[in-house]
Amino acid sequence: MTTAAYLQSRISRRHLLQTSGCGFGYLAFADLSTQAASAGSGIAIPERHHPARASRVIFLFMHGGPSQVDLFDYKPRLQQENGKELPFKAAPNIDAKPTLMKSPWKFSRHGESGMWISELLPELWRHADDLCVIRSMHSRGQSHGQAVCMLHTGSDNFVRPSVGAWISYGLGTENSRLPAFVSISPPAGHGGPRNYGTAFLPASYQATTIGRSGKLGSGSIDNLVSGQQLNDQRRQLDLLQSLNRNHLARAVQDAQIEGAIESFELASRMQETAPEVLDISKEPKSIQDLYGVGDKTTDNFAKQCLLARRMAEAGVRYIQVSTGNVWDQHSGLREGHEKNCRETDRPIAALLTDLKSRGMLEDTLVVWGGEFGRTPIVQGSNGRDHNPQGFTMWMAGGGTKGGLAWGNTDEYGYYAVENRVHMHDLHATILHLLGIQHDRLTYRYAGRDFRLTDVYGSVVHDIVT
Repeated sequence: MTTAAYLQSRISRRHLLQTSGCGFGYLAFADLSTQAASAGSGIAIPERHHPARASRVIFLFMHGGPSQVDLFDYKPRLQQENGKELPFKAAPNIDAKPTLMKSPWKFSRHGESGMWISELLPELWRHADDLCVIRSMHSRGQSHGQAVCMLHTGSDNFVRPSVGAWISYGLGTENSRLPAFVSISPPAGHGGPRNYGTAFLPASYQATTIGRSGKLGSGSIDNLVSGQQLNDQRRQLDLLQSLNRNHLARAVQDAQIEGAIESFELASRMQETAPEVLDISKEPKSIQDLYGVGDKTTDNFAKQCLLARRMAEAGVRYIQVSTGNVWDQHSGLREGHEKNCRETDRPIAALLTDLKSRGMLEDTLVVWGGEFGRTPIVQGSNGRDHNPQGFTMWMAGGGTKGGLAWGNTDEYGYYAVENRVHMHDLHATILHLLGIQHDRLTYRYAGRDFRLTDVYGSVVHDIVT
């Protein structure tokens, strides 16, 4: 049989028209059924493994690696022994001199908890008792590419689904007309799409992205069309989806085809809802001022944080907000960290204030951190090198213990030494707070069951209320 004859036997023009016609009717019925099912109480949510403390996550990604010893990890001995040689061996594969460099900024205690916070973060001071500061983080990856992927996917070298994709797969969305996972201004480098992708999970669990590389841009989602074009686009989509479903029927079962079909349908539904959610001009001026919208210094990150709150309120399950790769101060530590904190401190504090005032902080888990920290020893004359051996991240709300400083690095802030928390442990804890048992959230691919935490990870129960 020739190729042409084989193809004709597989799908004729008449067969195409017949199946397309059925597809139109099926799609219309499916859309009406979806609308009816989602009216009132919302869509069905997959059953959790245990009672959840958090319903959603907002992850504030500080791309580049903020310095723990200059922000949250106060080390008096580092201050006292400035300029002396590090009394133990430095980590391999770094380009820093083994000379201690003190923090240029003062630390003080805040809140009833007496949390140590740097003078760089005066707005965040007010939330000291809301923060659960993990000072004993450690991870894999001395380079940005490795460490960023480790933070976002749980792997520093293999292509794996992102954290948001796993959560989307495990819990779905609370709003059928919005995606479960949105990444605002995601990093273009250091893994790029891997950091919000699905790898072998169906395509429908990938993030919807807005902006790029720390910049919000227009604040809109690419390829959403105006209302005048919706009818024409719906007809085009119906034809495309009928072909997709016909192909799926012949393929028997293909998760990637199913994911593509679901993604197209979600995009269509989003056109009616997303523009309203994305329009931050509808927020009262007092709220915009709280975040710093309109202020030249804070405007970009303020809009991102305000947009994250609006999305969380609308039912998006996992929202990531990213700075650009601006925390990577191999030199110019003072100028760089001061600029970064001026741009982010006010919007982040406002986000916590806003969530708290709306009663949303109780079930919204806010996570702050970078892919690693910085060394307490100097690089060049005034910088710090990468440090995945010991660094700080913090969490707030969503069932975490506020006003708690968990774990410790050594006396200089270099290595995590007490109550160490690996990145796999952080991922396991985030899933636990969402009601998911990390070793039960699996997906079978290439003959084995994969999970976010691979074969590792322990929930840090001591930081959970």
